[in-house]
Amino acid sequence: MMKYANFPGCSANTTGKSFTISTNYVAKKIGCEFVDIPDWNCCGTSAAALTSPELAVALPARSLAIAEQKLPGLDVVAACAGCYKSLRTSLVYARKSAENLEQVRELIDMPYEATTDVISLLEAFSAPEAREAIAAKVVKKLRCLKVACYYGCAMVRPVEVCDFDDPEDPQSMDELMALIGAEPVDWAFKTECCGAAQQMAVPKEARPMIERIFQNAWANGADCIVTSCPLCMLNLDMREAEINKARIAAGKEPFDIPCYYFTELIGLAFGGQASELGIDIHFHPAEQLLQKRAQDAIELEKAEAAARAEEERRQAELAERIARKKAEKAAKEAAAAKEGADVGKEDAR
Repeated sequence: MMKYANFPGCSANTTGKSFTISTNYVAKKIGCEFVDIPDWNCCGTSAAALTSPELAVALPARSLAIAEQKLPGLDVVAACAGCYKSLRTSLVYARKSAENLEQVRELIDMPYEATTDVISLLEAFSAPEAREAIAAKVVKKLRCLKVACYYGCAMVRPVEVCDFDDPEDPQSMDELMALIGAEPVDWAFKTECCGAAQQMAVPKEARPMIERIFQNAWANGADCIVTSCPLCMLNLDMREAEINKARIAAGKEPFDIPCYYFTELIGLAFGGQASELGIDIHFHPAEQLLQKRAQDAIELEKAEAAARAEEERRQAELAERIARKKAEKAAKEAAAAKEGADVGKEDAR
């Protein structure tokens, strides 16, 4: 059974609510259990790192120490990319040396051995057992849906901390999307930064970072962008309307590129409804595209069925012609043999 200690993160029931809803839906379907770490605290994310290096280590370590004591033997899963990176960074630091580990113990004033591993939700759902379970639960493949898988900058870098996928061309999310029938596109902005909190601090300078992500996804034929990071999702989904307003004012074509969590699309392939997965509470309209591509898939399946029927008809017709030719040849050979036998009898007389 797949079972993990869960670090919810501060966005779980706020800006990342759709991620939580869809993750729980998928987890229940595939038999994956997440047990929340009791009394967990904010990981500190980039704010702690900017405030104090010790704080950036101590905040995640406290939650990891609790998981180690209360949920022994379970790896910690963090759905949020920022939380994942913070937890992993703290863990890697503590494991680097005995001196580091002792320093962390003193900072959190708790027993801590740094034995509990930390993985992202994407990594957990990419494990062989999870992939097999996902494949078994698909009832509606998302055919005709072209997706740009967006990992962002915190999921796969730095490599000494986040080492589960290729740092430049990660494939785990692409493979999951292909598993449920969607078509991942090849594009150049898989791991580019969305601007993160700078979208609030310096919006004028940061907005072009989002626009370039949409532009590259659109240029490479994507219908939508799929992510595993709540902050990336918030920046892209919430700010697309603002970017479009500026593009229209500048005489440019607006984007119509919905964004989804990868868990939302997996849940959809399981037969889940938009309201069951959190898709209905996005900022940018997200349901119409899915409905259109579902209809496209139906039409494609009809065309494929007709093509198969035509091919079967052609093959049956060919087999019939071959059988007729063989029968004609056999009849001719039999007639020739009979004629030869009759001539032999005449000669014998």
